[in-house]
Amino acid sequence: MKKTEAIKKNIADALELPQDILLDLPKITLVGNLQLYVENHKGILEYSSTRIRIFTKSGILRIIGKSLLLKSIVVEEIIIVGEISGFEFLD
Repeated sequence: MKKTEAIKKNIADALELPQDILLDLPKITLVGNLQLYVENHKGILEYSSTRIRIFTKSGILRIIGKSLLLKSIVVEEIIIVGEISGFEFLD
């Protein structure tokens, strides 16, 4: 972790602020296996009905499943619907 990121983390801890906002980390919310919200993304790298790859500050987020669909995409948030079977961060 870079020195400035370490300082930001310490500030977030001291002030009890959400680290995802201060450190620009992705926030991922899974609703069952039918909907996935990704906040603080940096763009879409790959999109198909079985695999979506999203660039984030923490690395590449890969979502796999069936009938995947980008329901909504805005500057800071992506909503993915479909039958989500898994997701993981890649280096």
